[in-house]
Amino acid sequence: MSNKHNKHYQKHLTILNREDIERLLKLDFKFYQIADNIQKHPTTISKEILNNRIEHKPSNFNNKSNYCRHKNNCKLTNICNSNCHTECKRCGKCNSICSHFELDICVKLLKPPYVCNSCKSYSQCRRIKYIYVASEAQKKYETTLVSSREGINISEDNLQKLDNLISPLIKQGQSIKLIYANHKDEIGCSIRCLYNYIELGLLSIKNIDLPRKVRYKVRRQKQNKAKKDYSYRIGRTYEDFQKFLLDNPNINVVEMDTVEGIKGGNVLLTMIFRNFNFMIARLLPNKTSESVKKELDNIEKTIGTELFKRVFKCILTDNGGEFQRPDELETSIDASKRCWIFYCDANRSDQKAKIEKNHEYVRYVIPKGTSMDDYIQSDIDLMMSHINSTAREVLNFAIPYDMASIYLGVDTMKKLNISKIHPDNIILKPYLINNKK
Repeated sequence: MSNKHNKHYQKHLTILNREDIERLLKLDFKFYQIADNIQKHPTTISKEILNNRIEHKPSNFNNKSNYCRHKNNCKLTNICNSNCHTECKRCGKCNSICSHFELDICVKLLKPPYVCNSCKSYSQCRRIKYIYVASEAQKKYETTLVSSREGINISEDNLQKLDNLISPLIKQGQSIKLIYANHKDEIGCSIRCLYNYIELGLLSIKNIDLPRKVRYKVRRQKQNKAKKDYSYRIGRTYEDFQKFLLDNPNINVVEMDTVEGIKGGNVLLTMIFRNFNFMIARLLPNKTSESVKKELDNIEKTIGTELFKRVFKCILTDNGGEFQRPDELETSIDASKRCWIFYCDANRSDQKAKIEKNHEYVRYVIPKGTSMDDYIQSDIDLMMSHINSTAREVLNFAIPYDMASIYLGVDTMKKLNISKIHPDNIILKPYLINNKK
């Protein structure tokens, strides 16, 4: 029976459904297979697991609750100035005070099935784990169902504390989802409740203060123009790109674009690593292929030709005039081929949706129509440090900077002048770099 013909398709999950999900997860079933078994949509399965999975921390034996990925090789001492001369990794406090701390999270948890139920290395793994348990998920569902029918369940004092926590961070340009990810234990309610409190006027911020509560202008219809020369696309179309991925299934894809300030002024060349939403931005004096070529050469010189060829091997971009000389862009500073460039179909920005979505963060700091002529590259690096330190829901609230550090290396991050910002210090407002002018 197909989902659309099931009369119970839109109803809530039952304890039997949840037990089936747990059983099929252990058998390593895909989401669509689980959905077909219990007659639900795959998105329902995904949300159920992400919302109700349980965190299991590894044993404290011999690591004192140390969850840093550097713990096995760390030799730091006295970072708390206690003069104890004991390795910091053994005292159990280093995770909260060490500037080098990076959470040791398994990359498998950042993609479906998001849990370790079917992992064969579960008992030996010393990282933080997540599992789905049907009985616990049912208890959480029943508790939520009851509380949702009892009205606003918060005291005046707690509401004031919530306001004091959330409102300043919203005014720094952070989103509700980011704040919730960083302060979930302090907030004590769901994201939906936060939106409801704002909608009801219970907090000092309003809907207009939220980053996504904006008005969109109606786009003007484009006039017919003379046909352009698309010979540069031969062998580099989106269809060619898809074939290239089939031949190179494990390759990292980098999406590339430009962000304008005002016509004729400085622009940003942006490049995002599709797998983990890490984006770099370089300030260009103009929107030309010469400027793009020169900046790609600069990046190659900064990180080294060998690393550039490995991490920028496949680049997907649009049909902008600044990208229409692919042979030059693909040529390394040593005259060898350093990458392959492919182009989206015309008017199909959704084919490079990652970078288009992440441009929203740039526009929080540099609104559309703002001149970039007074900015310098260090201003842009500061902005990208804040953007790349922002946890992403699509990554299960992992931080792009952390994932990029693993892939590119910490030394490369330093060469790119990108640093990690503490969650509560993240600013996504124009004053972040306007004050630096």
